[in-house]
Amino acid sequence: MSRAVEESNRAMLRARDAMDRAYARPLDVPALARIAHVSPAHFIRTFRATFGETPHRYLQRRRVERAMSLLVETDRDVTDICLAVGFTSLGTFSRTFREIVGESPSQFRRRRSGAAGVPSCFVKSWTRPVTFG
Repeated sequence: MSRAVEESNRAMLRARDAMDRAYARPLDVPALARIAHVSPAHFIRTFRATFGETPHRYLQRRRVERAMSLLVETDRDVTDICLAVGFTSLGTFSRTFREIVGESPSQFRRRRSGAAGVPSCFVKSWTRPVTFG
């Protein structure tokens, strides 16, 4: 790997680390590009080439991952969790959550709440539909 590629990867990792630390705060591409010391357009292209998704999608996924944890570990309402993880619209949060997870936040919570404290491998094996041949 060339020195230029290593430097580029380090710059993208710095920006991604900043996104991980501040996922709940508003983040914009120009600010992230400044962290990586590149132009906004170059940042978007390079981030996608490095990590396989756009910075916006990465941030959305990171926020949804945190929301999943809060839905399972707390009894906070969905709107409160939506705002806590950095979304400003419940509609956008619900749509994005469904796109990434495959079900609404409420459905996810209901499905997971009956399985609290049970290892996921056990839950999966006991919650699959049974078919009889």
